[in-house]
Amino acid sequence: MPAEKAVADGLAEAETVRRAQITGVTVADRPAPDMAVAAAREAMARSGRAADEVSLILHASSYYQGHDMWAPASYVQRYAVGNHCPAMEIRQTSNGAMASLELAAAHLVATGGTAALLTTADRFALPGIDRWRSDEGTVLADGATAVVLARGSGFARLRSLVLLSEPELERMHRGDDPFGLVSLSVRSPLSVGETTKAYLRSPEGQRSVVLMAARQREVVDRVLEEAGTDLAGIDWFVLPHFGRRRLDVNFFRRFGIDPARTLWPWSRGVGHLGAGDQFAGLTRLVETGAVQPGDRCLLLGVGGGFTWSAAVLDIVDVPPLSAGTQVDL
Repeated sequence: MPAEKAVADGLAEAETVRRAQITGVTVADRPAPDMAVAAAREAMARSGRAADEVSLILHASSYYQGHDMWAPASYVQRYAVGNHCPAMEIRQTSNGAMASLELAAAHLVATGGTAALLTTADRFALPGIDRWRSDEGTVLADGATAVVLARGSGFARLRSLVLLSEPELERMHRGDDPFGLVSLSVRSPLSVGETTKAYLRSPEGQRSVVLMAARQREVVDRVLEEAGTDLAGIDWFVLPHFGRRRLDVNFFRRFGIDPARTLWPWSRGVGHLGAGDQFAGLTRLVETGAVQPGDRCLLLGVGGGFTWSAAVLDIVDVPPLSAGTQVDL
């Protein structure tokens, strides 16, 4: 959906679009789990891995998956893989993909397993959530992503991965709202902006900016140190699909990142894919041929709670899309 159409249809304010510099957003007509199945099937086909080689399936999401007290990870497993390994759901808001990467890597190292299938999917819609207004500065996008993380060969090698949390900030997405008995019973549609404003008025909220900057800096410093590199050694930065002002403050200016070394020209027309921005960005780099063997990518994420994540990947090969495109441990 072009941003101009959203404004013309009264779905978004022109000033919001101008400040975020968003050109469009992906809007789906399919349930999120069905999109995850499609992404998973494609990732499995590209990886060349058989179903019996997958020892863990993790499905990450930020929003409603279509049923209550239901297991979407099992749905993905049934229709995309059909094996009998553990299948689990990850709820780490916008940091879901990176959290699943951390858990899957630990699983493969600990168990000696061969491969893990990681999926993300979200579909944002009223009356529960307003993609243009529920989180000021970010436009919420529909879509799904998938990655095969495997031991052995792959198109990229995971060099380092760090996740950190700051639980003092969990109230930012809760504000002063009471706990509800059922979903959306307290506030509908959801409004991250309103809960954030309430939180920032509190004494602890006034420390939030300093805390957030410190934790984000720490996660970046640690992941680069573990990978044996620095920011100058990074060829591509795969960032959350935020609006421009949020990216400027939290990434471009803070770390001196050149927007030309990011996917901003593309992501501004896609929107924030809930849990899946990092997987989508990595796929985009491979599909467009933007990365070459020897390139190094830094994937960065942040999610409510709050958690921060960073991963350094070395591009080993750029295969044709019909060949294996798994990430290697």
